[in-house]
Amino acid sequence: MSLSRVLAIASNVFREVIRDRVLYLIGFYALVMAVALRLLPEVAVTAQDKVILDVGLAASSLLGLLVAVFIGTGLVSKEIEKRTVLVLIAKPVSRMEFMLGKHLGLSAVLAVLVVAMTAINLALLEASQIEYPLVSLLVSAVYSFLELMLITAVAIAFGVFTSSILASLLTLGVYLMGHSSRDLLALGRLTESPGFQQVTQAAYLILPDLSRLTLRNDAVYGVLPGPETLALNAVYAFVYTALLLLIAGVSFARREF
Repeated sequence: MSLSRVLAIASNVFREVIRDRVLYLIGFYALVMAVALRLLPEVAVTAQDKVILDVGLAASSLLGLLVAVFIGTGLVSKEIEKRTVLVLIAKPVSRMEFMLGKHLGLSAVLAVLVVAMTAINLALLEASQIEYPLVSLLVSAVYSFLELMLITAVAIAFGVFTSSILASLLTLGVYLMGHSSRDLLALGRLTESPGFQQVTQAAYLILPDLSRLTLRNDAVYGVLPGPETLALNAVYAFVYTALLLLIAGVSFARREF
């Protein structure tokens, strides 16, 4: 494992994604928030500040999700489909370095997007003289990035096994189920069937518990989990991401081209 080779791949991915005009999403986000600040006060009169805060965080998360899913799935699958991966694996680059570089490159793009959209959100809130819990919003942005980083690993892992379109659909499915995994576990506990309870427990262990990383509602009201909970959730995100990349790297190494 060579850090220099990983960073070289990550740098190439970063430049490639930036050239795809992904940063136009920042301008789109600014436009959405400007329209929201103009229209929402007329719709939500009593709780307009909370609604605007929630819209800002939700829009940032959604745009980041689109990038993580639809670009992340193509990072590996398109290389395989176009056979350009043959050029890369002929070089002294291990397949695990390849996976890590791809993931780090797209994660860097997502970090830029999250930082830029958070800055725009705070600037618009300040200009509109809307009170907001600064620390809570910043912590929510960090955990939103951790969630996107995990989803990127899911997208890359699926991209190793199947086509870009199917990998995108599967990644979106994991995202939706990951936000419902706790509800699925609670449903299993309500039933009297041991078999169904085992199935729901297994699904909860396999699926990512993305509710750990979604702090939008907490941030809007300025009430975050304790430091220990936040630390454990961050560790959970890093460990789950590492496991996904390990699975993707091992599977990619076993593929014949």
